[in-house]
Amino acid sequence: MPVTQANPTLDPLSPDLLNRWRRIPVAVAVDLAPSQQISPQIRPLCPAGQQPRLCARAVTAYCVAPDFGAVLHAIGQTGPGQVLVIAAAGHATNAMIGDVLGGQLHAQGAAGIICDGAIRDTATLAGLADFSVYSRSVTPRGPTGAAHGAVNIAVSVGGCVVQPGDLILGDDDGLIALPVDRLAELIEAAEAKLVLEAEWSRRLAAGDPVSSIFGID
Repeated sequence: MPVTQANPTLDPLSPDLLNRWRRIPVAVAVDLAPSQQISPQIRPLCPAGQQPRLCARAVTAYCVAPDFGAVLHAIGQTGPGQVLVIAAAGHATNAMIGDVLGGQLHAQGAAGIICDGAIRDTATLAGLADFSVYSRSVTPRGPTGAAHGAVNIAVSVGGCVVQPGDLILGDDDGLIALPVDRLAELIEAAEAKLVLEAEWSRRLAAGDPVSSIFGID
């Protein structure tokens, strides 16, 4: 089938809500919404401490690998505040994106790439400032064909269903895809968890016994 493109109407997110989510580690978000975790087999490209944090809305590309037609069509739809999420069913033989299209996304102000499949040209991609890249695998072999797939449909990425417009959080630990209709509900609990963890750290530094802090008999 040819590449199909959906054009869902996405309500904007409030800047305040987005800024609050930018402060939430993925580990905290996953503790609250474990079913929304993207498989840890999809790993950050850069070493720990060097991976740019990710907080952006998903533009999805469903690829019939080794065909990467959906990626080509999705590039023009991915800009500031958005991340290109490539669903390639874990295909490891052919890269779905590399430095040319990745560089174009970066030039357009996109936040990054998530690929449930392979990427290539990793040194260049890793050097793009404030551009967060995650993939399941790396290969030098490029795609073959550009005639199939779909853009901005629900996709399965690392065992998680990602809808266009979902908020994707990423850091050194991994990824989570948060549905828009749960963002307001979950942010209060996420911030409360950060306060609790800060209190744990304060009490540990003060010498309180672990058994007391964590309620161990």
